[in-house]
Amino acid sequence: MTLFGHLDDGTEVHSVTLTAGNLRATFLTYGTILQSLELDGHPFPLVLGYNNLDHYLTDSPYFGATAGRYANRIRDGHLCILGKTYQLNQNFIGKHCLHGGMQSIGKKPWQLDDYTEDSVRFSIQLEDGEMGFPGNMGIQAKFQLLAPGTLDITYTATTDATTICNLAHHSYFNLSGEDDILQHQLQVNAEAFLPVNDELIPTGEIQSLDNHLFDFRQAKSIGSIPKDIVLDHNFCSQLTSRPKHIATLYSPASGVEMQCLTTEPGIQVYTGAKINTQSPGLMGKAMGAYAGIALEPQLWPDANHHPHFPNPVLLAGETYYQKTQYVFAKVD
Repeated sequence: MTLFGHLDDGTEVHSVTLTAGNLRATFLTYGTILQSLELDGHPFPLVLGYNNLDHYLTDSPYFGATAGRYANRIRDGHLCILGKTYQLNQNFIGKHCLHGGMQSIGKKPWQLDDYTEDSVRFSIQLEDGEMGFPGNMGIQAKFQLLAPGTLDITYTATTDATTICNLAHHSYFNLSGEDDILQHQLQVNAEAFLPVNDELIPTGEIQSLDNHLFDFRQAKSIGSIPKDIVLDHNFCSQLTSRPKHIATLYSPASGVEMQCLTTEPGIQVYTGAKINTQSPGLMGKAMGAYAGIALEPQLWPDANHHPHFPNPVLLAGETYYQKTQYVFAKVD
C-alpha cells in the first residue's frame, strides 16, 4: 500500500498494486479507481488514467471508478418508490441524475478492508437521503486477479429500506496504446438495445439490432460508426447467476484481446466520443475523443421509470450481487 495523494480535507488516498499471472493492476481507495492495468509483453497500459490524484479530482470522466449507487442516468432525477417521491441530485446537464449524483461512490474515499498479493476488498457506507436516495446502504467491492489474465470484480450491497441499486465498473479500455480506439474490433452478444433521446435518456423502447448500425453481433471496427453518431447506449442481455460472455474487444495493432463476462442484464457501450482532457494521462499526454472505450456491465438505465426493464429495486434484507470479469490475452 502506497500513499497516492490527499483530498482537499486532508483525507489520505492510497494505492494498492495486485499481481497474478500476466496482469498487474493498481487500485485507489478513492472511488475504487482502477488506476493502471498492465499485461506482460504489452508495453502500454490497458486503461485510461492518471498518475496524479488532482487530475482525477478535476479532469476525469469516471476513469476506472465504480459508478453508483445507481450507475447511468435517471430521468429528471425523479424516483418514486412505494408511493413516495424522491428528488435525486441532478448532476447531468443540470436535469438528470448520472452515476448516483455529484458526490457518488466513484467520487468518494472508500474503506480499504483487506488486500493480498492478488486481491483487494473495499467498502463504503452511504447514509439515507445521500444524493436524494432512500435507505442507508453498505456497498462492498472485491477486485481479484486470476491467472493467467482475468480481472475479477464482485460487487455486493445491502440496504435498510426499499431503494434502488445499480453498480458498474467504469474503466475506459485502450488495447493498442494508440491515440484512439477506432480500429479496435468490437463484438457484443445482444439482440437489442435501448434507443435514447437527445439527452441520452432511454425512450422506453427495446429495439432489435437487426439491420441496425449498432449491430455488433459480428465483430466490426468501432470506426464503422460515423463520428456524427454517438454510441453511448445500453445493449440488452439477461440477468444470470453466473457470468456469461457479453462482449469481446480486440486490437489488430497490438494483438491484445479482452473478453467481458458478467451476470448483468445489460452493458453500456460508450466509445468515448466526448473525452477531452487537459491533464497528461498514463501515456504522458492529454486524451481526446475515442481515446478509450467504456464497456460497463449493469442494470438498464432509468429502469425505475420503465416496468418492463429489469427490476432495479433492492429491498431491506436482500443483497445486490454482481460478478463481472475482464479477460485479457495476447492472441497474435
